[in-house]
Amino acid sequence: MTDPEIAPATPSEPQQTSHDQHSNSAAKLGPGGISFSIWPPTQRTRDAVVNRLIETLSTPSVLSKRYGTMTPDEASAAARQIEDEAFAAAGGSAASDDDGIEILQVYSKEISKRMLDTVKARANTGAVAVDNGGAQAPASDVTPPPAAESAPAESET
Repeated sequence: MTDPEIAPATPSEPQQTSHDQHSNSAAKLGPGGISFSIWPPTQRTRDAVVNRLIETLSTPSVLSKRYGTMTPDEASAAARQIEDEAFAAAGGSAASDDDGIEILQVYSKEISKRMLDTVKARANTGAVAVDNGGAQAPASDVTPPPAAESAPAESET
């Protein structure tokens, strides 16, 4: 009548799960006493993030209409760097909750910020953007003020 999955562990038989090997406070006991953790993400999840970044950077999208697309090789290198830096930045931030939600949000925001910084920097360096076979200059959303308005007014004395 004792099922090894249901029977409680006795002091002479410590049970360990793969999650116990991580000294991570992001693990929680879910239904049925199963341990789960959302931080750190698995390598499979990190690879999926990189693949999605490559797709976003190298195919036509709202982002590419403004900043141009990258070649798949450029996008791959940039995506790996973006994900690595975001993972390091999020890992260095302190998570105050037990399930890793806040640290996961930091990771997500870091990826978005770094992706945008990457495409903006690339567009500003004058790199030729691949856009369905043609080059396109990025549009600027900041128009410099006319010279008369930006110069300080001189007093008439």
